[in-house]
Amino acid sequence: MLPNDPIFLTGFWSALTILYYLAAKRVFRRFPKPWLSPLVLTPLALILTALALRTNYAAYIGSTHWLMLLLGPATVAFAIPIWEQRALIRRTWPVLAFGVAVGSTTAIVCASAMAHWLGLNDALRLSLVPRSISTPFAMTISGELGGIPDLTALFVVVTGVFGAMLGDLLLKFVPVHSTLARGALFGMGAHGAGVARANQIGAEEGSIAGLVMVLVGLTNVLFAPLLVLVFRA
Repeated sequence: MLPNDPIFLTGFWSALTILYYLAAKRVFRRFPKPWLSPLVLTPLALILTALALRTNYAAYIGSTHWLMLLLGPATVAFAIPIWEQRALIRRTWPVLAFGVAVGSTTAIVCASAMAHWLGLNDALRLSLVPRSISTPFAMTISGELGGIPDLTALFVVVTGVFGAMLGDLLLKFVPVHSTLARGALFGMGAHGAGVARANQIGAEEGSIAGLVMVLVGLTNVLFAPLLVLVFRA
């Protein structure tokens, strides 16, 4: 058991989270497999540590809430890839707009249908809806819809990891040679994890995946009021 001192707990869990993440990045650089992504290894290591120390989720998140606050600056920083890829946006905006619209709609409808088919309650269903959007945007939308943002973050990680693995499998059987299409596939279907995988395939694929991921997030945030009306009707 850990001492019940707020300052100690904040320092301990914050430092452990950062150290686990840095260690996971080193593992992933050496063995670049989707299931060895820092998005998988870091939470897994933290869960095992929390279980061993008999620490519940509320105690952990209360000690590391300042890390969650960094999602705000991270969201603002998403403007950088949009500016850097402005020439690509001007050149291919009809394709990007169509892909983002169709991809976002498909992801939302499929998530809602799956939740209904599984008989999930409203809170879980609304938490699952934004699963195909990068974490900062997804948590914001989940909160506005009435979902559970922390649970949405978990759904985002699972979607990203499995999306990256399925993307590799899909490219083996479907002859997609366009860098735009390959990058968009990973950016739309696997957000952060997909961008990491796309960067391993090629620099242009990685740039496009990052751009699509950001555009999907911004589009869904802008249309969040409409989503609220639809899902709360």
